[in-house]
Amino acid sequence: MNQFQFLTQLTFLKHFFPVNCYIVEEESELTLIDAALPYSSKEIMQAAKRLGKPITRIVLTHGHEDHVGSLDRLAKQLPQAKVYISERESHLLAGDRKVLPNEPLMPIKGGLSIKIKTKPDVFIAEGDRIGSLLVVSTPGHTPGMMSFFDTRTKAIIVGDAFQTRGGLAVSGQFQWLFPFPALATWNRVMALESARKILNLNPSLLAVGHGNMLLNPSKSISKAIEKTQKHLQLDRKRVV
Repeated sequence: MNQFQFLTQLTFLKHFFPVNCYIVEEESELTLIDAALPYSSKEIMQAAKRLGKPITRIVLTHGHEDHVGSLDRLAKQLPQAKVYISERESHLLAGDRKVLPNEPLMPIKGGLSIKIKTKPDVFIAEGDRIGSLLVVSTPGHTPGMMSFFDTRTKAIIVGDAFQTRGGLAVSGQFQWLFPFPALATWNRVMALESARKILNLNPSLLAVGHGNMLLNPSKSISKAIEKTQKHLQLDRKRVV
């Protein structure tokens, strides 16, 4: 459990396969971002109790199973809490990995849970506000992934748009020490575009799905973007 201003990071399986979820503190309530693993609900509820406020919103960056694992258990324990996700990502939440007609014909990767029964209450889109959070569309890892920018502190929670475990990398950029986010990425070109979008927000802190939070990340993000761009250019040359 790590904290930065209004943001609390909870990490599960820290030394093997670190999975993060986040609690954003508002004046009288809490917003949970992602639902981690199936057994994570107990620790999430304990963290909320320590913060002394109720969780009133469960907001999902995307539908991969390591980000929605305890959703059903949390929904039962928090019947007053509304569940937020992008409409596109709700398909993945339901276990449907079909590509839509207007999307690049690339297979949607990563684990999806067919066991999740909870239905979203609110579909979110670019520019929406959830308490102090601004919704930012950041597709690439999955087609409908969203990030959340705290307008008070400029901290941004990005799901798997980046990873810091194994070294800071744009989604889809293979890192030998922790390759799993890259292996689960749908569209590397779109992921790079989303990374640039995040950089343009000049965040004070980068909070990712896998790895430690990163303070003052802009310089490191720029280097990660440059590395990914070079790799994509090399891949295109190999194809030609």
